[in-house]
This record gives sequence, C-alpha cells and structure tokens, in this order.
Amino acid sequence: MNRRRVVVTGLGAITPLALGVEESWRALCAGKSGIGPVTRFDASRFKCRVAGEVKDFHPEDFISDARFRRRLDRVIHFAVACARMALDDSRLVIDSGNEDRVGVVQGTGVGAVANFETAHALVLGGQADRVSPFFMVNVTPNMGAGVIAILTGARGAHHCLCEACATGTNSLGLATRIIQYGEADAIIAGASESEMSPTFYAGLDALGAVTNRNQPPEKASRPFDKGRDGFVPSEGGAAVIVEELEHALRRGARIYAEVAGYGNNADAFHVTHPIQDGEGPARCMRLALKDAGMQPEQVEYINAHGTSTVANDVAETRAIKRVFGEHARRLAVSSNKSMIGHMWGAAGMIEAVFSVLTIRDSIIPPTINYELPDPDCDLDYVPNEARRAPVGVAMSNSFGFGGINGCVILKRFEG
Repeated sequence: MNRRRVVVTGLGAITPLALGVEESWRALCAGKSGIGPVTRFDASRFKCRVAGEVKDFHPEDFISDARFRRRLDRVIHFAVACARMALDDSRLVIDSGNEDRVGVVQGTGVGAVANFETAHALVLGGQADRVSPFFMVNVTPNMGAGVIAILTGARGAHHCLCEACATGTNSLGLATRIIQYGEADAIIAGASESEMSPTFYAGLDALGAVTNRNQPPEKASRPFDKGRDGFVPSEGGAAVIVEELEHALRRGARIYAEVAGYGNNADAFHVTHPIQDGEGPARCMRLALKDAGMQPEQVEYINAHGTSTVANDVAETRAIKRVFGEHARRLAVSSNKSMIGHMWGAAGMIEAVFSVLTIRDSIIPPTINYELPDPDCDLDYVPNEARRAPVGVAMSNSFGFGGINGCVILKRFEG
C-alpha cells in the first residue's frame, strides 16, 4: 500500500506572546520574550516565580454557549480556541458529507491541574458536597478532544495523547499516520496546557527542573547558554489542520508545508533525566529521517527541544552531532522556549507551527538570552537575532519525561 501524502493547511495558536499565529510569529521573530512574573497565584513561596502566562484570553470569543463554557477548564478553552483558529485558517468545512472522514487528535501533558487543586481543597475542608459535578469532565484528559469534536462535528478518528513534553509532536505524528493509511482525510491535531498552579510549581521546585533566575523575567529562559539553570513553565496551545494531499488540492486549500517524516521512541533510561550521550533522541531523529526518505544533509534547520536545563541542552546537542556528523556544524538550531517558555504538552505543537512558518517566510527565529557559550553546547543556535535564510526542510524535536521522544520533519510543498 502506498502511503498518502499529508500536508498542513491550517494553523492556530495561543501563546504567552500573543493570541493568534501571525501575532505570535511576528513577536517571536522580533526576539520578544513572553516571560514575566507569575500573576495567577502567589508565587512568593517558590524558587521559580516567573512564567509564560497567556494574557487577555477570552473564551467567549470561541465558545458562545455561556453555560457550557463555564463548565470547562482553561486547558479545554485553549484547545477549542486553537482548533477554531486552525479550522478558520484552513477554510475546511465539516458537514454531513465529510464528518466521518475528519478526525481529532488532541493532547495535553498534565491537563486540568487547577481543577484538582480546587476540588481537593474543598474535600479537605469538609465541603465535599461542593465539588463541581463537572470536576470529572475537566480532569479527564481526553475532554479537550471530545469538546472539539462536539463543537465542530468531526466524527472521524478520535484520540487523546498524554506524553509529557512530547505530546504535541506525537499528536501531529499520530494524525499524520492516520491520514497516511487512509483512516481519515483530515485531522484537527492540537495540544494545550494550562499549568499555572501552586501544586505544579511546588512539584517543579522540588524536582529542581525550573529556573531560579527571576530578575529580570525575560532573561530567565536561556537555552544552550552557559548560565542556564532550568526551564520556565508556560501555558497556551496550538493546532494544525493536516490533510491528505489530494483532498486538500480538490478543495483548493492553501498548503503551508508537507509533513515528510515522523519518529517516535523511548530512552528506556530514567523518569526525568535524558541519556547524556543523546542516544535515545538520536535514534528518534534517525527514525524520522528514514520515514521521510531523507539524508541528514537535507535538513537545514532544527527547531530544538531546547528547554534551558543543563542536562537536556547538552544531551540534545550531542544527539544532533550523532545524527548529523559534520553537517551539524552547518545546521541552524534554535529554541522557541527562550521566548515562550516551556508549554509542556503543547510545546511540540507550537514549535511545529513555528517550523512551518520558518519554511513559509524563510526566517529562522532566534535563541534569545544566548550570552555565554557553553563548551558542551557548541552548535549554531541562531543567537539573539532572527536570521533570513531559505529553509526547505525543518526538523522539530520534543523529548519528554519518562524518556519519550518525538520528531517531525516538515518540508516545503512542491507539488
């Protein structure tokens, strides 16, 4: 069976930089930081007191039914909003003629943490009878996918992924596979996260995974820089519409890029730490290259996982060298997390969106806050200023807790 070609026809995003894809992209290319002090709760007791918070988001702009909207968690609001944006951008109409051939693949890394906190406080305070009847709805991870299907009428293949920091990338990869093998003609693929909660911050503090650099906030996330000390938690979401090529062409869709390859594997090593020689991520990148039928030398840009943690940035650098050899020195490698922080489960999806736009506009976004070179991180990280350069093939990496890895390769569509 010949695999069907899969293309990207719609984009949606909500980030700490802006509401919307183009607004977020312009800010990213300008090297603007979306990181600031935590405002959603009192963070004074924590070592990390900065975040990439989404500002001025109004869920009523995307979910008109006020009663239904009030019952849903912020992470679901983000998921729906991004899906709506992507559908509008693609001009894909879902109706009785195609509803069984349009699916949803939506992911989240931790889901409705704030809902857990609220319900738990009520129970401990002797007010269990005040727990919302929609508590179980919100804390069920697949509810973002379910609500998107309900509101759009997409009745086809339906999946939820919950794979830590690799969720978004693997959501795009799974959506691609479903279309390649004929189970759907189009998929709304997305991921969202809203991890702004005291419990989440307490856990990350205890783990030692987040930055303690709180002043100035915009300098806190510094991937590959010698002074990095941990990632900055952030929230938001992203979505893409992926379609079978002929389906997209028949309806005259605008095609942003083609999904050329996908790799997924596990380190099978540690629950949080990466393999320091980069062997697991390297295998994942090789799987994506094999799937794309490409040689390493064909890749021109890598949108790195680039978390700004000491261990992960070194491991990813070593993985890139293992896969690309001497070509690694010619690659542009940058981290969007330097500006938007770590959107956890949504990180891979927004980075795929930005990779698509890198191909479209021939602009490579920078890694900001790169000030002190690290001898262990010695590639071209596009420091501090965006770079104009044609990019025909881009790779986007995600490596998550539990040792799960995801890698997608996107390329310029050429008919």
